[in-house]
Formats: sequence, C-alpha cells, structure tokens
Amino acid sequence: MKDKTFLMIPGPTPVPESVMLEIAKHPIGHRSGEFSKILHNVYENLKYVFRTKNDVFVYTSSGTGAMCAALENLVNEGDHVLSLVLGNFGNRWAKIAESRGAIVEKIEVATGEVIDPEVLRAKLAEDEEKKIKIVTLTHSETSTGAANDVKTLCSIIREHGALSVVDGVTSVCAMECNPDEWGIDVLVSGSQKGFMIPPGLAFLVANERAWKVYEECKHPSFYWDWAAYKKSVQADSTPFTPAVNLFAGLDKALEMIKAEGIENMNARHRRHAMALRAAIRAIGLELVVKDDKNASHSITSIYPPEGISVPDIRKVIKEDFDVLVANGQNALKDKIFRMGTLGFVCDRDVISAVGALEATLYKLGYKFELGKGVGTVIKELAREI
Repeated sequence: MKDKTFLMIPGPTPVPESVMLEIAKHPIGHRSGEFSKILHNVYENLKYVFRTKNDVFVYTSSGTGAMCAALENLVNEGDHVLSLVLGNFGNRWAKIAESRGAIVEKIEVATGEVIDPEVLRAKLAEDEEKKIKIVTLTHSETSTGAANDVKTLCSIIREHGALSVVDGVTSVCAMECNPDEWGIDVLVSGSQKGFMIPPGLAFLVANERAWKVYEECKHPSFYWDWAAYKKSVQADSTPFTPAVNLFAGLDKALEMIKAEGIENMNARHRRHAMALRAAIRAIGLELVVKDDKNASHSITSIYPPEGISVPDIRKVIKEDFDVLVANGQNALKDKIFRMGTLGFVCDRDVISAVGALEATLYKLGYKFELGKGVGTVIKELAREI
C-alpha cells in the first residue's frame, strides 16, 4: 500500500499530524515578536523535557551537529579524551575529538554489550595525574540497541574530576535522563527521535562545570559557540537564521510532551520496547542485546533467522506492508535489522509492526508458530510493566 509508510526505524520517527500542520504554515520572520514568543515557549519547555535548570540550546542541524557543538567548545589540541564505545555513535565522539587534536583513548565493548562501571572506575584510577579531561559516552546506542547506566557512569566520572559528555540523541524523551540530578555535564539530543518532529534541530545543555572548561577553550566554534547561543536564549532569539518552521513544529510537539508528561512518555517507550522484545523472543529470533536491563527503549536490534537475509526481510516488509525497518550499520550491515519504538508510537503501531514482521517471515519460509509474536505483544501491552 502506497502513501502509508510507517517508520519503525531509529529516526526519522513518526510525526503527529498536528505538528506537521504547524510546520506547513507559511514561514514567519525569525526576528519578529511572533517568533520570539514561540522561542520563549520552546526554551522554557525544553528545560522541562531535559529535567534541568540550565538553558537548552537549539541548533539547526542533525544530532551530530550538537555532538560537534559539545566537543568543539571544550577541546584544545593535546587534551586527553576517553571515549566509551558501544558502537557506531560512541566511535563518532572519538572521531570528533580527534578532529580537534585531542589524544583519544577508548574503552570499547562487543556488539550488544554495555560499559562495566568497574572497568571505567579502574581506568580512571590509573589516571593519577588527572590527564583525562573529558569522558564521552552514549546513553542509548542507536547502532546496537544497548543502553548504558549513565547515572552510575557519570558519578564515577565526576569522582575522577573529568567532564561527562553524553549522547542522548535516542534517549531523551524515551528513557529516564536527569542531567542535573545525575551529574551529566553536557547532554545532547536530536529532533527526529523522541521529540516527534522531522530532522533538522539538535539540542545541547551544559552545566557550570562544563562552562568553566568552555572558558579555557582556545578556539571555540563560531557557528556552535555556546556564548552566542546563551545570549540568544536569554533574549528569546537565535544567533543565526534558524529553521523557523521546525521551531513552530517543536513548539507544538513540546506542548504534547508536557500534556502526556515526560515520566509517562518514558514509561510508554519502556513498555513498547519490552513488549516488542518479548514478541521477538516468542517467535524464536535472537536479540542483539540479551539482557533487558541493558536494552534501549528506543531501538531493538534483531538477528535474522538462519537462511533468511536482512535485505529480504526489509524488502518484503516494506513492499507488502509499507513498514520501514532499519538495516545494521558498518560491520553490522546485513547482519541485523533494527525496529524502532521511538517518538509518536502507540500500542496499535507495535502490534501492527509485529504482525507485519510475522507475515514477512512466514512468506520468506521461516518456520515458527504463526501468531505467537502478536499474541505475546498483546499480552505484554495489556499488563503493567
């Protein structure tokens, strides 16, 4: 069926019609009083979503832009950065740091695994001279579906004295994330994930500890410069021409998030992810992340059945049901497929996606108890998790 595509990927994610209608309106002047009112609402509501008292900056960019905004305002050439790597996006932090001349070390784990806090503690304990200035880490690793215990990891980083810089691109609005309470020094995210709007905006929040390091940065970024954005936030403005229509959509989406409640939104994502994981197990497929406590609530990575290829699964589920699931990335391409439960997703969508996956696997010749996955997901969604 055409013109009915459902996005079951890590992003972009489904967008509410009311948000799309706001985006579709004629643009307004970005220096107008009308737009300043939108910005005022956006800046205040972002503090609510990020659970922070600090200003939240909005960049016209992808999530990677916010990652650059984080490190390009903190790193000087020769600084020591430790990157905790679960997959592709953990490695992206390392690449950005290296591009600024940092000396980068990594703690890297196998696919589907998460960082052991004691391994991090031991590594930082070795740094008796306190050379490590920044530790980068990922909350929800989009490439594998693994989720770090950011609260514990950041407390260990704080004990050492380094800054914690966290990728919350697929966790903010989907998983509990409290930067002020947990001691996250810099946190970034992106619009096309839990925020329920199209790609094009990215977010960054930094605390006082991070600002002190920013002040020591010899060559802070021009476009991403924190000082310029802080000044603009306080004036209900932006330093450069923004994506005006996306801000209008964001304003509406944030109203919806507040109406649902951020705690309820996080609980909804957890409920959907755990129900999907139970359904996948019920039909005999193997999950990349074995332990539910280490699993992202945004994205679930799955190994295909023996003898059935990932491209065939993606092709049939798209052609027959207009459901889009993601391939693996880099070394995981064609080895796993990924199903998102992120953003504007409801019970109906999860049930439909599992049904479409069952029908796809049945057509491709996989032998299993037909209906087992759908029955399981219905039962899981019907109970409190």
